[in-house]
Amino acid sequence: MKVIVTGGCGFVGSNVCQFLNNLSFEVLSVDNLSKNYSKLNYKRLNNLNIKNYNIDISDKNKFIKLDYKSDIIIDCSADPAVESSRKDVQKNLRNNLITTCNILEKAKKDNSKLIFLSTSRIYPIKDSFKRFNSFLKKRSKNLFDEDSNTIGPKTIYGFSKFASEMLIKEYNYAFNIDYLINRCGLITGPWQFGKVEQGLVSLWLWKHLNKDNNLYYKGYDGLGNQIRDILFINDLCELIYLQIKKFKKIKNQTFCVGGGIKNSVSLNQLTKICEEITKNKLKIKHDLDTSIYDVPFYITSLNKVKKYYKWYPKTNLKDGLYIILDWMSKNHALIRHHF
Repeated sequence: MKVIVTGGCGFVGSNVCQFLNNLSFEVLSVDNLSKNYSKLNYKRLNNLNIKNYNIDISDKNKFIKLDYKSDIIIDCSADPAVESSRKDVQKNLRNNLITTCNILEKAKKDNSKLIFLSTSRIYPIKDSFKRFNSFLKKRSKNLFDEDSNTIGPKTIYGFSKFASEMLIKEYNYAFNIDYLINRCGLITGPWQFGKVEQGLVSLWLWKHLNKDNNLYYKGYDGLGNQIRDILFINDLCELIYLQIKKFKKIKNQTFCVGGGIKNSVSLNQLTKICEEITKNKLKIKHDLDTSIYDVPFYITSLNKVKKYYKWYPKTNLKDGLYIILDWMSKNHALIRHHF
């Protein structure tokens, strides 16, 4: 089976490429290598004989003329930085919504199926606040699922991904493009070069490993009480493989995909785990200023994805962090300039 992975030299995309290549899929990466770590992942893929086409998929003419017809396009490309999405709205829309349109045009031309990686940020900011206090009282209630409200401000980034979801459904109706949408929360794992706006888990662990005190609990009284669930990349790759295998039976569906309640953690709790496994304790600063885009709570309900695929995350939080720590330790000299 032939697969195109857009954003194939990013964190998620490169891991998807490697995973499917190991299962004997014919994999092609498309990535314009715009991120500073992309060339490292390009070399990884090249060593696996996975070719990357250096194409900016926001350029419709270049992407649609790509002389490679795939059975499935897996869209891992995105500009996921939440805060910067309101600083340059047009850039965010170009790198998210316009790219989705161009991918759909390529899928229409080649009669390809589409697996689209969306985001938990399609849900309104206000709903996160409502669920936070309720969750503290009843841990099993008020998780986000496929039927949760999507009406309300959600960040420019969240809007661009939600608009992409709607556009995919329009192409399905108008042109019979079969699709699957995965709404993902925090994803982490090896080859993630964490920044403040994206890749928080790997950033937090890297700072602890290197005894770097330049970390902040930002907003919500500066105590690190924000809660997220964490999904490890290998578990996401396993799900994508199942989705490809079962595409004829299960298609044109949206799934919430995350670590679930068992892999949920506050930032303060994450700090304690990082201290435990690195044996390093940092003096984390406190910033009381809460961004209008920050949310205190997101945990994924996995009921639907479990029902359809019998899938659940196999990697627990601490084991996953040990895997990342091992990668960081073994590749320290290679990766240290990219954090």
